[in-house]
Amino acid sequence: MSLIVQKFGGSSVANAERVFNVADIVTSKYKEGNDLIVVVSAQGDTTDDLIAKAKEINPDASKREMDMLLTAGEQMSASLLAMAIEKLGFPVVSLLGWQAGFVTSSAYGNARIKRVVPDRIRKELDKKNIVVVTGFQGLNRYDDMTTLGRGGSDTSAVAIAAVMHADLCQIYTDVEGVFTADPRKVPGAKKLSTISYDEMLELATLGAQVLNNRSVEMAKKYNIELEVLSSLSRVPGTIVKEETKVEKMLISGVAKDENIARISIIGVPDKPGLAFKIFSKLSAKNINVDIILQSVGRNGTKDISFTVGQDNLKAAIEMLNPYAESLGASSVVYDENVAKVSIVGAGMESHPGVAAEMFEAMFEANINIQMISTSEIKISVLIAAEDADKAVTAVHNKFFAEAMKA
Repeated sequence: MSLIVQKFGGSSVANAERVFNVADIVTSKYKEGNDLIVVVSAQGDTTDDLIAKAKEINPDASKREMDMLLTAGEQMSASLLAMAIEKLGFPVVSLLGWQAGFVTSSAYGNARIKRVVPDRIRKELDKKNIVVVTGFQGLNRYDDMTTLGRGGSDTSAVAIAAVMHADLCQIYTDVEGVFTADPRKVPGAKKLSTISYDEMLELATLGAQVLNNRSVEMAKKYNIELEVLSSLSRVPGTIVKEETKVEKMLISGVAKDENIARISIIGVPDKPGLAFKIFSKLSAKNINVDIILQSVGRNGTKDISFTVGQDNLKAAIEMLNPYAESLGASSVVYDENVAKVSIVGAGMESHPGVAAEMFEAMFEANINIQMISTSEIKISVLIAAEDADKAVTAVHNKFFAEAMKA
């Protein structure tokens, strides 16, 4: 007998038919003698619909009240799935995040899990119940409901798997695993049988929407082996684990992120410490910065460009405009019509010329590169948003041409 944690995304429980399909997957594992903890996301576009309803009432609603609203989506999914399992004749109970023991920070809208106290989960498993838990949410020290940010249900599932020492954590989605690119956009994308935590973390951070990056960080920290698979087709998925050779491929995937913006601070005085002051201000506002480019100083000034998420753009500009002026910079400009395209692969470390191949693919597709960022297993470029899909296809074809022929 094994303890299995299964997580089902919004598309997996989008309607009654799919809810019963999930119930069948869950109960099939239960009939094999396993203990089951099931984490669910809100149905389909429920979260987006709730956000739209909030904007109708108050476009500037507090983050606390937004969390109170958004937690309703997962509650609906959990109770409906429990009803379906119940109808199939199996013992089941649904629990909200706080009932399952999720204690979080107080950062409404993007809370962090501080600890999980799974006493109630253990009691229900002892009763031989299938336990269905709402993902994406918890309770802070003020006894307020909080949400974990987009993709937070993945993190909920991995956290439960870690604290319960689960034998397996399965993340069910609407694709059959982790692919070398988005199979819905790149016809030649190939499914990987395995991928390392580090490669998966980079892909998740860089825009691949298969797994939430925080869930991968947690899985790596606690050595939780993940399986990413489809709830719609009963085939083996992709295993995410510590060390793996990705079928001897140089890179493991191509990802894009269109939810970014470029900010440029023009004419910053070329003096020591000003870059530190600018980025420490952004950090204090919890604004993450990604690609950074600083020009060579000229005429006593330099330009500093960097990227942020589009959801942080307004706050960044509002803070930077007066601050940059106080530093003596001439202006702050931004561009939302950009995208980041990245390649990821542990094989890069020992193979020179990977960047040259990527840039050659961009050149052959007549795509201009605005900014570049590299690490040991990642190369990212900033380009015009209109070129994003073309760039992903061109780069994927460059690196996976032989694999696509196989």
